[in-house]
Amino acid sequence: MNRASAKIVELRDDDLGGLGHCTAEQLMRVLVTGSTGLIGSEAAIHYAQQGHTVFGIDNNMRKVFFGQEGDTKWNLERLEKTLKNYTHYDVDIRDFEAIDRIFSEKGFDAVIHCAAQPSHDKARDIPLLDFSVNATGTLNLLEATRRHCPEAPFIYMSTNKVYGDAPNELPLKELETRWDYERAEDHDGIDENYRVDQCLHSLFGVSKLAGDLAAQEYGRYFGLKVGIFRGGCLTGPYHSGVELHGFLSYLVKAALNGIPYTVYGHKGKQVRDNIHSKDVVKAFDAFLRNPGCGEVYNLGGGRKNSISIIEAIQKVEEISGVKLHWEYSETPRVGDHICYISNLSKLKSHFPEWDVSISMDDMLVEMIDFAQKG
Repeated sequence: MNRASAKIVELRDDDLGGLGHCTAEQLMRVLVTGSTGLIGSEAAIHYAQQGHTVFGIDNNMRKVFFGQEGDTKWNLERLEKTLKNYTHYDVDIRDFEAIDRIFSEKGFDAVIHCAAQPSHDKARDIPLLDFSVNATGTLNLLEATRRHCPEAPFIYMSTNKVYGDAPNELPLKELETRWDYERAEDHDGIDENYRVDQCLHSLFGVSKLAGDLAAQEYGRYFGLKVGIFRGGCLTGPYHSGVELHGFLSYLVKAALNGIPYTVYGHKGKQVRDNIHSKDVVKAFDAFLRNPGCGEVYNLGGGRKNSISIIEAIQKVEEISGVKLHWEYSETPRVGDHICYISNLSKLKSHFPEWDVSISMDDMLVEMIDFAQKG
């Protein structure tokens, strides 16, 4: 399997703001889908600030999914104001003719696919829309890449929901403020070999798994340089968090704005590992420098950035000095993970220069500071 790329070399490893060591011959034409979302906008800024020409595709479907609270127009305005080498397309990824035309005209050197219907819970209300965006939209982008720029590395932002609720079958122990894995062999969390079928996913998990498998197949069958990143809780200050998606972002918003917050089931001790959007994009960088064909990576904050809902509430209150108004519902979200920590061993073994660099506390301080400044 080819893990080398002649076109993408010596990208900077840590400074998101500089041009690194790129020369004019090494500069790329980068496509980012979902470019006004959390990860997409982080990627757009990252590569534009390196001097690459960045093209974004985003038709603000988050507003369709979640209403005014999910509107990402403000983020588009931020990108267009600050990035001179950014071009935006208000295009639906489900429209293959439009996607194919853009690919034919531009000939991208890298594709970063972050566009999605992202909510575990919302999918049950919009199953046809959810599947068409997450599965068909992904297939459209893969096929356009195969037709017009088959040498371009393709990154697919997948999700840990492809494992469904199967991780709940692991033996767990109840601690004072969280659930945790009982067996020593599970300490580092869920790895890429965990099963993805014969369990309850949510319709979102199914549609993302369809895209995940299609991306793998385009890598393994057609030889495209495809990397699949199964994200845990991705976060950062530019997240348009809503109750149905964006755990920490919405928690901070609720605390600072006096919005009642509901904890659903599992005694509020359910655990997530959280990763900052900058660390996500650094993982993308590592893959673009040395891509494989259909490689799958679990991507999250790992054990050191794991936190339960109760622990997160306590930290937000401590950092912000604001008391969150919350209540408890005995009914858990359908298919919710009780304890999920991403095992990062494979990612670190393939890309030893990469690691989680932003701590849980630093993320929350940044998010609270950003929200307080409005």
